[in-house]
Amino acid sequence: GDLKSSLKAMVLGDIPYSDLQKQPGKYLALDCEMVGVGIDGSESSLARVSLVNYHGAVQLDEFVRQRERVVDYRTQYSGVRERDMVKAKPFEEIQAQVAELLKDKILVGHAVFNDLKALLLSHPRPQTLDTQYYAWKFKITKSKYIALRNLVKQELGLTIQGGEHSSVTDARATMAVFRLYKREWEKNLRPATASNKKKRKREADDEGTDGEDTVSGHGVPTNGPPSKARFPGGGRKGVSSGLSTIVRVGASAQKTKSTKQGWWKDLGGKLKR
Repeated sequence: GDLKSSLKAMVLGDIPYSDLQKQPGKYLALDCEMVGVGIDGSESSLARVSLVNYHGAVQLDEFVRQRERVVDYRTQYSGVRERDMVKAKPFEEIQAQVAELLKDKILVGHAVFNDLKALLLSHPRPQTLDTQYYAWKFKITKSKYIALRNLVKQELGLTIQGGEHSSVTDARATMAVFRLYKREWEKNLRPATASNKKKRKREADDEGTDGEDTVSGHGVPTNGPPSKARFPGGGRKGVSSGLSTIVRVGASAQKTKSTKQGWWKDLGGKLKR
């Protein structure tokens, strides 16, 4: 119908935006792209972050400066090239911008825990909507881990990721799927209360997450300070940012210990695609 036609145009970036439609609004969709570092480029490192609003208007689209030599830009998948690094910004700067934009917002993403893990961020569970999980939960797909491109093809009849990926296109596509089922899916978003914690724990088991009141993908606990671990360039410390937990470089980097070096790169990106 008309909704699907307008959502297709949004995904393809074919619609003009009014000044009002360019404002952040209540809903933001997040998508990230990775490049390969380490031996044979087998480890994933965050390279591009995109956030779009309900109408698909870009709120943030930044490249992330790499601390290690990039072995494989994975351009055929990531759309990222060496020349993009000229305008790249430090991880901490982009992380802070994303955390600020996400304050009090409904976060929409596809296997969004992967994106949060890459950003070392958490977001309140009642304000997080994962299109991969919801598509399975509401029986739109039989697959628990449907790739975004397959879900978009099925629901919108639109082919994305035919060549290089664009995190802006993927974020718009994720928002489009959410908008198709917004009324039904939003009923499942509810505030954290004692009465629904048991149900949320059961859902968390289905999602493969921890059942806490935040979604993070990297183990930042909801209660108390985050446990320390290492990531490129130094240690980390938890910083409260409204309703989200930010994790960033700390001054005591050399004193920080981790049982698993390089955990920040070991991202299950295959679930997203």
